[in-house]
Amino acid sequence: MTNYDLTIIGSGPGGYVAAIRAAQLGLKTAIIEKHFTLGGTCLNVGCIPSKALLDSSEHFHSAKHNFDKHGIIINAPKLDFSKMMERKNEVINQTCDGIKFLMKKNKIDVIQGTASFIDKNKISVKGKTEIIINSSKIIIATGSKPNFFPSMKPDGKRIITSTEALSLKEIPENLIIIGGGVIGLELGSVYARLGSKVSVIEYADSIFPSMDKTLGKELTKVLKKEGFKFSLKHTVKEVINKGNIVKVIAKDKKDKEITFEGDYCLVAVGRKPYTEGLGLENIGVKTDKFGRIEVNGSLQTNIKNIYAIGDVIKGAMLAHKAEEEGVFVVENIKGEKPHINYNLIPGVVYTWPEVASVGKTEEQVIDSGIKYNVGQFPIRALGRARASMDIMGTIKIISDSTTDEVLGVHIIAPRAADLIMEAVVAMEFRASAEDIARICHPHPTYSEAMKEAALDATGKRPIHI
Repeated sequence: MTNYDLTIIGSGPGGYVAAIRAAQLGLKTAIIEKHFTLGGTCLNVGCIPSKALLDSSEHFHSAKHNFDKHGIIINAPKLDFSKMMERKNEVINQTCDGIKFLMKKNKIDVIQGTASFIDKNKISVKGKTEIIINSSKIIIATGSKPNFFPSMKPDGKRIITSTEALSLKEIPENLIIIGGGVIGLELGSVYARLGSKVSVIEYADSIFPSMDKTLGKELTKVLKKEGFKFSLKHTVKEVINKGNIVKVIAKDKKDKEITFEGDYCLVAVGRKPYTEGLGLENIGVKTDKFGRIEVNGSLQTNIKNIYAIGDVIKGAMLAHKAEEEGVFVVENIKGEKPHINYNLIPGVVYTWPEVASVGKTEEQVIDSGIKYNVGQFPIRALGRARASMDIMGTIKIISDSTTDEVLGVHIIAPRAADLIMEAVVAMEFRASAEDIARICHPHPTYSEAMKEAALDATGKRPIHI
């Protein structure tokens, strides 16, 4: 039996980052992964492959619709879908190989197999053979899997999850998406650009119901122009695979039954913690009614030497949140003083334009009773946006009307995923809207919209509108 200072179960972004930090701090570290490749959902069937397809499909869409406006005249572009998927797989392999290299570089033992607890220190790992390891500290980082309700159970053929949607052999003619959240709209964007007719069925009254309402309204306008059809306030009652056709039976807000038909149905109603087979019951690790592992402020479970991070605990299911939590746990174990501000973990949606958000939404500020100001600036007013023909979107800054401290920033814009970091840094240091407004922003850039929105929030007039 091998002894470790720290063992991490799961090699996704939370797990592998925790392992690297532990090794850097001198802990004898092992990481257990049941699959044959490292990286978890994010690298294999999530963040990385979806972004590869989003970029490829955006290139195709731009060549088909925008090149001539730039004076670039080409024959009508042809799509080689299998080659697009091949490139996606190459990106996955390169990224996963990079994690494998980092494990070797940092002298982290990688153990392939399925882990289950024997007691609070001993773990059984069943792979080609069964081994038992002993570990002083353990981090559970097993991530999540696609969620679904009984009426929409995926079959992996025509009723699919994000996993299958990333590896289809053909482009759907009519793609029905259940769920107007991040996963559904990113994958919907991929296939809409490639020619699919996309219909989104959402239970709430807007897409991105957890984000600021401004973002959902703006992106709805953009996606409608790309051919998306939205059915909001609809409740799905049944999804039926009829061979080459999928039927989705739903009821609208007036309780009228409506039937949708497509050749594929993507079930994208969120994700749920993945803890099956861990044997948590063997050691009494507590979970809540949603199946999430309960942790304290130090991310310890009720078994003090066992921690949990990422999608298996409460909070946003984001790779970067898991990474921060992994480092947080390891540094705590070593007696350091790490810091996580959950209010300042940004959320990003990789449609085009991109969507990004950090801090409180306007709806949350209203509920809190805080008096506030709002500043907004349209992307179309930027010279950089007109030059690149990316004019859709807006930046919205919410600030405390008494102190001027920035409370939330919500962006729909080209490169919003990068622009949001100015807001994160500003809010981490409790900057005011005037602080942002007085910073010199380079011209011509998309970041100028941040300055202009901040000017608006302070009550001073933006310069360019």
